[in-house]
Amino acid sequence: MAFQPDTATVVAARAGDPAAVDRLVAGYLPLVYTIVGRALDGHADVDDVVQDTMLRVLRNLGDLREPEAFRSWLVAITVRQVRERYRVRRASPDALLPDDVRDPGADFTDLAITRLELAGQRRETAEATRWLDEDNRELLSLWWLEASGELTRDEIVSAIEVTRQHAAVRIQRMKGQLETARVVVRALAASPPCADLGLLTADWDGRPGALWRKRIARHTRDCRQCSPAWSGLVAAEKLLVGMALVPLPHSLGGGGLAALGGAHTAAHAAGSHVAHAVSGKALAAKIAVKGGVGVGRRVLTAMLATGAVAGGGAAAVVYTNDDKPAANAAVVSTAAPAPKLSLPAPTPSATSVSPSAKPSPTKKKTKAPVVPVPPTETSAKKGVGTWQFAGIKGALDDVGAGWYYNWAPDNDSMPAPSDVEFVPMIWGKANVTSATFAKAKKEGDVLLGFNEPDMGGQANMSVEDALADWPKLQDTGMRLGSPAVAYGGDTDGGWLDRFMKGAKAKNLRVDFITLHWYGSDFSDAAVGQFLGYVDAVHKKYDLPIWVTEYGLMNFTGSPKYPTGAQEAAFIKGTTAGMEKRSFVERYAWFGLPAVGDSVDFGLYKDSSTPTEAGKAYKAAG
Repeated sequence: MAFQPDTATVVAARAGDPAAVDRLVAGYLPLVYTIVGRALDGHADVDDVVQDTMLRVLRNLGDLREPEAFRSWLVAITVRQVRERYRVRRASPDALLPDDVRDPGADFTDLAITRLELAGQRRETAEATRWLDEDNRELLSLWWLEASGELTRDEIVSAIEVTRQHAAVRIQRMKGQLETARVVVRALAASPPCADLGLLTADWDGRPGALWRKRIARHTRDCRQCSPAWSGLVAAEKLLVGMALVPLPHSLGGGGLAALGGAHTAAHAAGSHVAHAVSGKALAAKIAVKGGVGVGRRVLTAMLATGAVAGGGAAAVVYTNDDKPAANAAVVSTAAPAPKLSLPAPTPSATSVSPSAKPSPTKKKTKAPVVPVPPTETSAKKGVGTWQFAGIKGALDDVGAGWYYNWAPDNDSMPAPSDVEFVPMIWGKANVTSATFAKAKKEGDVLLGFNEPDMGGQANMSVEDALADWPKLQDTGMRLGSPAVAYGGDTDGGWLDRFMKGAKAKNLRVDFITLHWYGSDFSDAAVGQFLGYVDAVHKKYDLPIWVTEYGLMNFTGSPKYPTGAQEAAFIKGTTAGMEKRSFVERYAWFGLPAVGDSVDFGLYKDSSTPTEAGKAYKAAG
C-alpha cells in the first residue's frame, strides 16, 4: 500500500489546516491520477478530470461526516467524474479532442510501461488495456488497484454503486475481456508476423477498438500460427503486484495545476510510489465558491492564508452559480503579507455531500440517510440451471446467483435481475442454425455446447456428428464450453475423450470442459466422490471446468432423493470445494425451481421461499 494520509490528516484538513490539506492532496493525487488515467486510456482530458476531481473533493470536504471513509468517498467522486467526462465526450464529440490526440510522452499506458519498467507479460497486460471497452476500462482501473492492495472490494462496490455480487460478475467479465485483449496484443506483436493476420488487418487504422478486438481474437482461435498466443498466460492478478500507482506526469506533478489555477505549486518526494506532490494552494485557486458561500470556505480560507504567510502567489476566483467567473469576481493576491480572510464558519451539515452534489448558497439540516445493510458476499462462480416458473426473477436475486442458463440460446422468456449473467447454449443438432447462433451471440461472449450428447432423450449425438457441427459453434467467436456429457468425462475412450481427441486432430477449439454429475450415495462420502470426479476430469484435459448440472438423485433405486439435511450438507461441502479450486470457473445446481416434479431437489418454492437445500445454496460461496 502506497503512503496515504491517515484519518487525523483528513480531520485536520476538514477543519481548515493548510498543511493537512497539502498532505491530503499530495497523498491521494497519485491514486486519483491512476484511476482516471487507466479509465480514460491516456486521453488528453485526463489532467482536467484529475483536477476537477480534487477540486470537488476539497470543495465538499467540509461536509464529510465520516473522515475514516475519506478514501471510499474520494474514489466514488473520481468514478463519477470519469463517467461525466464520458457523457460529455459522447454528447459533443466535435467540441473535444479526438481520442487519438494525446500529449506526446504523456500517454498513460506508455508512461506506465516506461516509468514502471514493465516487460514481458506485464507489458502485454498494460498494452492490452487500450483494447478494453469503456466500462471495462473504468472497472479495470479499480480492480487493478484492488489486486495491488491499494483499494478494497468494499470501496469498489461503493464507487460503482452496485451489489457485491454484481461487482464480482462485472469484474469476471472484465478479466475475460482483458485476457482476450492480451492475446490480441501478442498476435499483433508476433515475430515472424502471421500473413493471414496481416491480410485481415490490412484495412485497420491501428486504433484499438471492440470490433477489431473481436475480429483479431476470432482469427487467433482459428489460426494454427496464432492460436499458441492463448497459452501460457499468467493470471493478471499475479502480474499486477507492485505496478499499481503510476508516477505523476509533469503536467500534474509540476507546474500544470498551478498554471491552470493561476498559482504556484510545490513539488516534493512523498514515498516510493509518489514522485511528486502538489500543494493544496494550487487547487484552492480554482475552487468555485457558489454565490460566495460554499461548504469549502474554511479550507479555502486556510489555503489563502498559507499563501500569504509563505509569500507565494495564489489567486482565488469566486464563481457564480453557473460555474462561470462573475464579472466582478474577487481576486485575492497573496504576493505580500495580508490579513486572513474573515469568513463565518459554515453551519455543519447533518449529512455528507454525495460525490456529485453541488453546494448551494443555503443548506437545510436533513436527517442522516439510512445506510442499507450490505448483502452477503457470494461467489461469481455460483449459478443455477432453471426452467420457467412464477418466481424465477426473485429467486435468482435471492439465491445470490452470479449466472444462470436455461438450456436455450436466449433468456427472452425468463429475464433475470440485471446483475445476474445469462449464458446461452446450443442444445443439440437441431439447434445448429444461423438463427439460433444469432440469438446466442446477442447474449454475451460465452457459449455452452451440446447437452448430454451421450444420452438418448437428450442431444443424443454421435461424436462424429458433434465434431462435424463444432466449427459452426466456433465461428461465433464466443468462448466455447465442451459438450456436457452425462457421465464418464474422465473415462479413456468415453464420449468426451473421443470428442476431445477428435477436436485436437481437427484443430478445433474447446475453451473449457462442462460436466454433469449426479450421485446416488447420500452419505457424507458423496462430497468426496463428486470432487474426485471434477479433479480427475481436470487432470485429464488440463482445461478450466464448468459444472453445469449436479445434484443427488438415485435414478434406479430407493429412496430416489436425499433428505433436506443430507442435501444441505452435500451442497455445503461441494461448493466449498469448488470455491477452493481455481480451475473450477463456474458451477450450477440442478435446478432452481422446487415446484411440481422438482420439489424434492429444487432450491426455491417461489420467488422468496427457499427449501432447506435452497438455504444452503444461498449461503454458499
